[in-house]
Amino acid sequence: MKRIPSQADWQALLDWYQTLTPQTLPDIGHFYAEDARFKDPFNDVRGVVRIQAVFHHMFKTLEQPRFTVIHALRDGDQAFITWDFDFAYAGRKVNIHGGSHLQFDADGKITLHRDYWDAAEELFEKIPLLGLPVAWLRKKLKVA
Repeated sequence: MKRIPSQADWQALLDWYQTLTPQTLPDIGHFYAEDARFKDPFNDVRGVVRIQAVFHHMFKTLEQPRFTVIHALRDGDQAFITWDFDFAYAGRKVNIHGGSHLQFDADGKITLHRDYWDAAEELFEKIPLLGLPVAWLRKKLKVA
């Protein structure tokens, strides 16, 4: 039988996301099942070690990455959170707005973490050489 985390465990998870640092990253096993799956626009990995590697790569390549949870909804063994992800890259500040669908196992640990965000709008349009063609294509596909 699947269950959601207790209120205290749920709050601990949300706090962990919002205060995530390279030093707190090893705590991932408190929240994710050993064989959990993580998927976002760039990654699709299985296993807590590989998920940890995704976050480690984030800290290695981005400056001051930080998640801010905007809304958090739970229903049975699933949850959905919306968030802002702020970071800097090459000295330029970037903000990505997205959401995550979470599923939990019988121990209340995450078995699926699926991120949803528009890479074209939130990232590619903000890159100088990619931005113009992406904006042009978006304009062409938009209903008048």
